[in-house]
Amino acid sequence: MKKLIITIVTLCCSFCMAQEKIEEKLEGDFDGNGTKEYIYVKVADCTDECDGTCETTIYFSDKNIKPFVISPAKGGALYNLGDLNNDGKDDVGFYPNWCTSCWHPFYVYTLSKTGWKPMVDPISTHCNQWEEDKFPIKKDPKKKGNVIITTSEWKDDDIRVTSKSVKVN
Repeated sequence: MKKLIITIVTLCCSFCMAQEKIEEKLEGDFDGNGTKEYIYVKVADCTDECDGTCETTIYFSDKNIKPFVISPAKGGALYNLGDLNNDGKDDVGFYPNWCTSCWHPFYVYTLSKTGWKPMVDPISTHCNQWEEDKFPIKKDPKKKGNVIITTSEWKDDDIRVTSKSVKVN
């Protein structure tokens, strides 16, 4: 009986430690060279209460692709948005975690010759928008070179989710 308890405790501890080491990795061709890379995030100086600088760095498996920082962010969800601007490279979406509020910006980045830059202004989203499965950005199927941005806004004492087509370069 004692051996069984020790075995169960050891397995549970191993499982818990393994869970802590898991990092979210997302695959894509972010530099347009035809080879898949993956991206992952690391958080620096952020407590459970979001005290500190709370910077999240997005890294790439290909060390020739420079990482970039989003702040404030306590980690977050990465998205491979595909090639939104028709430049041959997958674009990156990032939805940051934070300790308060349901309002969060959704960031969209594209790789330029000088490094990562925002493709559009941060998109204001509310958790209602996410619960309704209304993703913040996608290619506009009717207008080449445009994306449809879906955003949350406070209007007439309520949260409204609206969409519009926007030209991207």
